[in-house]
This record gives sequence, structure tokens and C-alpha cells, in this order.
Amino acid sequence: MNTFEANIRMLDEFTDVLWLEDGLSRNTLASYRADLMQLVEWLSRREQTNGLLNDVTQADLLAFLSDRIAQGAKASTASRALACIRRFYRYLLRQGKILIDPAVNIDSPKVSRHLPVSLAESEVEALLAVSDIKQPLGLRDRAMLEILYAAGLRVSELVSLAISQVRQDMGVVRILGKGNKERLIPLGDEALYWLDLYLREARPILLAGKHSNMLFVTTRGDAMTRQAFWYLIKRHARQAGIVKQLSPHTLRHAFATHLLNHGADLRVVQLLLGHSDISTTQIYTHVARERLRQLHARHHPRGKL
Repeated sequence: MNTFEANIRMLDEFTDVLWLEDGLSRNTLASYRADLMQLVEWLSRREQTNGLLNDVTQADLLAFLSDRIAQGAKASTASRALACIRRFYRYLLRQGKILIDPAVNIDSPKVSRHLPVSLAESEVEALLAVSDIKQPLGLRDRAMLEILYAAGLRVSELVSLAISQVRQDMGVVRILGKGNKERLIPLGDEALYWLDLYLREARPILLAGKHSNMLFVTTRGDAMTRQAFWYLIKRHARQAGIVKQLSPHTLRHAFATHLLNHGADLRVVQLLLGHSDISTTQIYTHVARERLRQLHARHHPRGKL
């Protein structure tokens, strides 16, 4: 077995363990693997090492991270790669494949926390109103956008929804999020109204006699993909006159920010978003405070100098 094959075997075993122990999604596993493959490829170009992952030193890892940053990688990207590397070498240490963890004392690059781009409530209303609800596809789009905003879902969670995950009688959707963590999220009357309309009037037409367990389907009867939905939301944003640079999480950001603006408790927002650590949710308090500052400056008689 050559060096490359040996490294690939170690990556395969590691990702299998991640899947078995944590139930990580296919996308998350692919991200872990992509970060580690960059390390494998970097090692293969280095003459000073034999290229094996289990022979890497701390100096090698520091040089690898330095090279990535020098090539233009953001601090957040390098920090994510380091988190992946740390977990991989903890796994090797636990398996007895290394005696010393080379990643244990490496500090993460300093990452500046950028406030997420959100939408004003009026912009969300404009985005939701764009869909042509006289057409089956338009009705589907309206229902998807309403649920995305009402429940603060990740796009991957939205497009993978099965019919069995929605309880219209209880007004909730059951989500299996990152790390196989389950959460129940209320939908609200507006989202339930559009969902019911879609299920009764649009979905049967889109399926055209085909069978599917997926909630949102295409004209071919297949499930929507993340990429297709993202093209959809960008097109709708242009039609609504929204000029902000949207991301796949924009409506999720708006969901959290608007809840806080209307007095929701941070812990409740954390549960609804499915964040394991409240520090991840706390960034939305900054967004809400900034919104309040802007409102004060715009409307208070002494808000501006």
C-alpha cells in the first residue's frame, strides 16, 4: 500500500467513526474529508515528510495552516480546518495510531465575527409576496419560503423535509438537525395556511400521479435540491427589489433577529435554531441591538447629531 492509499484508508475510517458516533450529515462529512484531503495533498508536495498523516508533527501542521492563509484562505476557513484536524488527531491518538497529538497546542487563528446579513420585516414581506400563487410552482415556492421564515430552518433541512415530519393538526414541524438532534418548531397560522394550500392544490399537480414521501417536489416529482432552491430565492429577491447580498441562511438570520426584536428570550431562539452552544446564538443580539440603534437614530428627535 502506498502513502496516498494509506492516508485515504485513515480518512475513510475516521469519517465512518464520525457517522457512527455522531450521526453527522453527508454534507458535514464531506466538509471534514475535504479539509483533510487538503492536508494530504499538501503533505505529498513536501519533501521534508514521508507524507503519512500519522507521522505529522506540530511544525508540519503550523506550516500547512500558514500556507493556507498565505494563499488567501480566510481566518475562519483556517480555523474550521484546524478544528477538523484536531478531531482527526484525537481519533488517531485514541486508536493508538500515534503517541503524541500534534494538534493539541495549536491556537486557532483569530476570527472576526461579522454580523450576518438579515432582512427587514418589510423586505421579508416583499420576498414572500413575489411568488405567482396562481401557478403550482409559485404556490410551492410561497409555501417553502413561508416555512423557511416561520421555522428558521437551514436550507438543507427545508429541502429534505418529508411529509411525515409536518403535523398540521399540531402546527409543528419535526426537524432532525446537525448531530441527529431533534427539535419541534411551531409553524404559525400563516405558514400553515400556505402549506395546506400547496398540499391540496399544487403538490398533486406537480407529482402528476407519481408517489413521493418528500414534502416539496419538482415538476419531475423529485425532491428539491439546495442548489435549485438557492437559485429560486435569489431570483425571487431580484423580483422583490432586494439588493442585499443574500446567503443560504438569510431568512434563518431574519427569523432569529425578528424574534429577538419582538422580545423573544435568547434561550428560546437557541432551541428553535437548534444551536448546541448559546454563544452561536448570541451574535443575533448584536444584530438586534444594531437594528434598535438605527431605529433610534432615524426616529428619535435627538437621535442624530
